[in-house]
Amino acid sequence: MTEPAVAGLVTGSAADPETEPIVEVTDLHVSFGEIHAVRGVSFAVRPGECVAIVGESGSGKSVTARTLLGLTGDDARVRAGSFRVEGADASAFGERRWRSVRGRRIGFVLQDALVSLDALRPVGKEVAEALRLHRPVPRGAVAGRVVELLREVGVPEPELRARQYPHELSGGLRQRALIASAIACHPRLLIADEPTTALDVTVQAQILRLLAERKRTGTALLLISHDLAVVAELADRVLVMKDGVVVEDGPAERVLREPDHPYTRRLLAAVPMEHAKGTRLSVAEGEPPRTITPPVPGEIVIEARDLVKAFHGRPAVDGVSFELRAGETLGVVGESGSGKTTTARLVLGLLAPDAGSVEIDGRPWAGLTAGERRELRRHIQVVYQDPLSSFDPRFTVRRVLDEALGVGGEPRATRRDRAVELLEQVGLDASVLDRRPLRLSGGQRQRVAIARALAPRPRVIVCDEPVSALDVSIQAQVLDLLADLQSELGIAYLFISHHLGVVHHVSDRVLVMKDGRAVEYGDVRQVFTEPRAAYTRELLAAIPRLDAVSTGLPTRRAS
Repeated sequence: MTEPAVAGLVTGSAADPETEPIVEVTDLHVSFGEIHAVRGVSFAVRPGECVAIVGESGSGKSVTARTLLGLTGDDARVRAGSFRVEGADASAFGERRWRSVRGRRIGFVLQDALVSLDALRPVGKEVAEALRLHRPVPRGAVAGRVVELLREVGVPEPELRARQYPHELSGGLRQRALIASAIACHPRLLIADEPTTALDVTVQAQILRLLAERKRTGTALLLISHDLAVVAELADRVLVMKDGVVVEDGPAERVLREPDHPYTRRLLAAVPMEHAKGTRLSVAEGEPPRTITPPVPGEIVIEARDLVKAFHGRPAVDGVSFELRAGETLGVVGESGSGKTTTARLVLGLLAPDAGSVEIDGRPWAGLTAGERRELRRHIQVVYQDPLSSFDPRFTVRRVLDEALGVGGEPRATRRDRAVELLEQVGLDASVLDRRPLRLSGGQRQRVAIARALAPRPRVIVCDEPVSALDVSIQAQVLDLLADLQSELGIAYLFISHHLGVVHHVSDRVLVMKDGRAVEYGDVRQVFTEPRAAYTRELLAAIPRLDAVSTGLPTRRAS
């Protein structure tokens, strides 16, 4: 590989470590066989600076990040005009040199801490691994340093948490432990790959505040994300990637407020924001906003009264009541452990309440025979966050829909035609019938999951985090699809999500839960603009704003 001089890069003793790039790459290309995943990417990251790379799945952003750590894999072909880490030619690094860089000079924080942390050892030993490998402190000081690190990233009772296993910690605590591990050796660059995706809004705020504090003290940050509001909180500079190419690059304020490229404008238009409520999120370039016409709410289809459910003597749901009308969307929000999912399982009849009742079309779940419960269950279906885990991987789309149609009483002779009709309703066609879920994109799988839920012609669909794992543009398409189906069919949605911007966009009314109780319940506009409960105000204050500008620690305002 030839290495031309890089503009602005000073090598040797004259280099200023406070301003010179920690990582600088020009004309980076990464290929896997015939797949050209990254094409001509150039950027630098300096101390105290946050560079964000945004784009949808398959854009090349995570491959770019892994290349900076020498983690592209043996089957990858990497070439660049120049690739430097702290002034050294990284293109010449062997595996031994990379091991000395990872953790010590560059820290790496992944999205899913439960997968990234070793399930078979306590969190403290995970954090201690980098200390033992790189030895920045004496061996006898490792245990004390682990506790200091956990305390530094805001983990309460760090001595206790260090002895616990990942499954014993909440998502936010696991993510903090992962950050503690990544900063154990004081790396000069911290790469954070989707570090807040699927976290509750208040936990997300804590993680972003922690990352901002690292940046303020001089750590360089490379943030990989598809969440543009999160990027707005931290980034000084933004690179927008599409199909392996950087289509836009510039200061965060300019890119997020006055984007030049149509793709960037499309991503920004897809973000659920206050002014976009009542309009479609997925629009073509140059197309004016299109209003969504919601159906007029009809009769009550679900009524929950004073629901109580406890596990091991601890209440998971405590006195929750609400109603849901035909053609209406009720959003349910709250942090992990607030009781949202348990409430959904009670509504679906998958759990029996310890007290209180749930009625579907005026019929209570309690006291029904097995046959009556099967008949009633046709009227209420569910769409989960991860459809792949809810599909049998051996089934084709045809068989997935055939099974659901059979439950709904569709005659076998007409099931294929009805399956094609369902696919067309969700924006797919008959070409996917013989494909298995693994051969579909995330957005296609979620559309098939919605088609499956529609098969028995339900009155109600429970949507449990249906878009939290999707890219922003795919999320927009699925939300618009749900709105179209509601307008066409008058379906009621019980919409459970930790993403308050999404809930605000789709809901007519909202139920706010904390510690198993309903702390606020009412019209979504009233709750979001004039919340009565202190907890609701806390949640709304934690929502990242797309119009935020990174000026040190994140500033947050209700959206």
